[in-house]
Amino acid sequence: MSSQLEVKNYTEGPIIMPLVKFTGLIMSTMIIQMLYGAADMLIVGRYSTPDNVSAVSTGSQLMMALTMVIAELSMGTTVVLGQRIGGGDRDRCGKIIGAALFFFLLLAAVLTVVMLACAPAASRLLNAPPEAFEGTVSYIRICSAGLIFITLYSVQGGILRGLGDAKMPLVAVSIAGTANIAGDLLLVCGWDMGAEGAAWATVASQALSVLITTFIIRRKGLPFPFERSMIRYSRSLTAGILRIGAPLAIHDFLVGVSFLIILGIVNRFGVTASAGMGIAEKIIGFIMLCPSSFSQSTATFVAQNFGAGRISRARTVLRLAIGISFCCSCVIGCLSFIGGMQLSSIFSPDLQICKASSDYLRAYAIDCLLTSFLFCYIGFLNGCGRTGFVLLQGVIGAFALRVPLSVLFSMIEPGSLFTIALAAPCTTVIQNIICHFYLRSPGQHRLDGSGS
Repeated sequence: MSSQLEVKNYTEGPIIMPLVKFTGLIMSTMIIQMLYGAADMLIVGRYSTPDNVSAVSTGSQLMMALTMVIAELSMGTTVVLGQRIGGGDRDRCGKIIGAALFFFLLLAAVLTVVMLACAPAASRLLNAPPEAFEGTVSYIRICSAGLIFITLYSVQGGILRGLGDAKMPLVAVSIAGTANIAGDLLLVCGWDMGAEGAAWATVASQALSVLITTFIIRRKGLPFPFERSMIRYSRSLTAGILRIGAPLAIHDFLVGVSFLIILGIVNRFGVTASAGMGIAEKIIGFIMLCPSSFSQSTATFVAQNFGAGRISRARTVLRLAIGISFCCSCVIGCLSFIGGMQLSSIFSPDLQICKASSDYLRAYAIDCLLTSFLFCYIGFLNGCGRTGFVLLQGVIGAFALRVPLSVLFSMIEPGSLFTIALAAPCTTVIQNIICHFYLRSPGQHRLDGSGS
């Protein structure tokens, strides 16, 4: 196999332009990924009934939480590869990829069986409204049948980001995103399949994305030896990946559970509130793209510099990422706070649903400014392998702060989605303070690799 894929070295030279370019590619890829869910909600909202909108809202929240867990597990592959490449050691990279593929394929098989069996129970736990219950179960089951494609896409992306390549995932997901929109139009609008049609279109597009990425990688080749025989279990390599990825996955799982609890709280207010939150969550995915993208790019840059022992340069990456991310988030947050109704009306013509969505969205417009700091902190800590602390602060944020505050704020009369959603920025403020003081503590000043 010829080695034609280029490995990007971010341990020397300018920082700002490579960081912005790499982040831009990641952001473009994430935008198209978000269009998967947004297209589902947009087309179902325009051409189907409120119960189908609620079913897609509730079902997609659960699948999004699961996808986030898988994506964070794959971050272990990104960081391990990045640190190896930064340290000039490429001899074991092929074996790392093989061990990652074996583990994630096994994980996908287990999750598929569990989710297919547990879809009705999960829908009940999420308080899916009675009129949307069957649609929610169907949506979850269909998407669960495609978990192998979600998993493979995540691990492929983790490998490529570890190599410093953000362009190839963009090409693949662009084609797949177009296919998803076409599938939604055909199945939801043309064949009136509602939530089930949206789910089938999503699964088919994810499968296409995986096939395209696999084809490109096989054609161009990896920049180090890799054979199919390397796809096997390795205790040491899998442990290295999980040492970094598992705390992140647990972190995102718990964060996802906290948001599912909040969804259950909102669902008690009825179909309109449920649909409104669902639409707002799709928009929130877009307004959070900037800090999320900087988190991923920071992790890649820092992983290479940490592996090379260039800690001062890694800290410079963090400062620049926070500054650029905050400036962008100021613009995005203001537009979202002021234009919530207009943005929500893109997804649904129902004024009551749009009002509920706008209320929820205004609180997250504030949170967008705060996460420009938090997500970069997390990216830096991930790149350094300090995922244990990331897990700790995430648990504190999710269960000691966000959920209790959401329950408390939901009791304030008159109840509104804006009041409930204010729990998010309140939580992020505390998490920022925790991360800031952790990085400034004497034991973490140099981040010389000891502890986590």
